[in-house]
Amino acid sequence: MSVILRIGILFFSLLALFARADAPLLWNQKAVAANCPSTPDQQWVEYAGGQACMRYFSAGDLQNAPVVVVVFSGDRETFIKRAPQNIPANTATAQRKQAQKLARKTTLPVVIVARPGTYGSSGNHYRRRQPEEFNALNATLDSLRARYHMQQFILTGHSGGATAASALLTLGRRDIRCAILTSGAWDLLNRAEALRRARGEKSDANKDVTGLAAPYDPLYHLDGIPADSQRLIVVIGNLLDSNTPFELQVKFARALREKGHRVMLVESPAYPPEYHNLQGNPGIRYVNRCAKQ
Repeated sequence: MSVILRIGILFFSLLALFARADAPLLWNQKAVAANCPSTPDQQWVEYAGGQACMRYFSAGDLQNAPVVVVVFSGDRETFIKRAPQNIPANTATAQRKQAQKLARKTTLPVVIVARPGTYGSSGNHYRRRQPEEFNALNATLDSLRARYHMQQFILTGHSGGATAASALLTLGRRDIRCAILTSGAWDLLNRAEALRRARGEKSDANKDVTGLAAPYDPLYHLDGIPADSQRLIVVIGNLLDSNTPFELQVKFARALREKGHRVMLVESPAYPPEYHNLQGNPGIRYVNRCAKQ
């Protein structure tokens, strides 16, 4: 094979890779193993009762890393009905750039794990906070450990992503160094009723805001969290949060303390009018603190 031909093949291979990285990611798609080849940001996972094609986007050296930051985004239900090309940051390139930004701030390897149904991961985001969502995420962490031989995770998440991170704590994992949970949703049925009252909607006491019954609520599965005197759980929120009421975040933190876990409860400034999105990304400060302990 001539040198010119080899250069041409390499050029078009790189062009194809770039095109895939910039292609819009699909949402709410079914899990099909044949459509899920193993790549540096994609892995087929199986768990009790299900299977999934999970996407994740990383920055930094994951191989044999002693500590890796794992990020779960908040709920994205308003994006589901949009065309993929109209969803913000909905490409592998954009997601990797976000991971790179966080890696620079924390000086640690970072993996953004796409929750089921979002940013290319298979699944149905309308069914968030059901057991299958958290089981798929748990299997993804197992897959990452097996692939890269990493040792410990610092879990971070905002809003529904904080709920997801806390759910993984309750599934018995012993590799979580810290969990940094901002504006998380807990006591899900009571939260849903509070939001319905605030909106003047009728009561539906047995259903989450998703309209589904029996959500997996980490608040009521705390017995699944292994004892670990070194692990730190940080719950950060704002007193005026109208989306995930701060009083329920306090309830979650107190319940953790009662179970003997090491917990910090932090009140932080947030943006009006919902006071749900916190100013200045305070979770980063606690990620850095955790990494040094």
